[in-house]
Amino acid sequence: MSEGGFHVHGPHDHELEHAIQGGHGKHGDIGGGGINQIAMFTAIIATVGAIFSYMGGATQANAGLFKNNAAIKKTEASNQWNYFQAKSTKQSLAEVSRDLTTRDHEKEKYQAKIDRYEKEKMEIKGAADKLEAEATEWDKRSDEQMHQHHRWAQATTVLQVAIALAAIALLTRKKWLEYAMFVGGGIGVVVGALAALHI
Repeated sequence: MSEGGFHVHGPHDHELEHAIQGGHGKHGDIGGGGINQIAMFTAIIATVGAIFSYMGGATQANAGLFKNNAAIKKTEASNQWNYFQAKSTKQSLAEVSRDLTTRDHEKEKYQAKIDRYEKEKMEIKGAADKLEAEATEWDKRSDEQMHQHHRWAQATTVLQVAIALAAIALLTRKKWLEYAMFVGGGIGVVVGALAALHI
């Protein structure tokens, strides 16, 4: 501004004022209001992406924990089946001993052992079957968590691409990139919703 009250604009001053007032450049370019919109979108999507990333890590940790629980139950079931086999071997030896002896009181003694082993085997089999069912359930839960983890990871990746498109849109001031950014962000949120719904 000169001393006489005149205000002299340089070419860059005019463009700056035009951008601040929401003026638009060439057709298809992002104006000043669009820049604020992209900045707000980026902040929101980055926050949502951070939440999705956390959920992805949590579900992956759960999947590992559940798979570990399944392995423990399988080991316990295997131990029960080994115990079952030991009782079967003892029962077979008792049956052979019963069949080879000629004394009635010895036959009764061996038959009592055989009956006891049979009862114990059924109890062991029940415990082993229960442990195997629990192992199968833990495996199923682990698989569900891994599927959900993959959904969270997909959502996070799409949101990161949307943020990258936002940065490119700001640098190039291309309106079509801004639209692509919004589409990418929308897809990422939809995939995140699928993850939350276990789909």
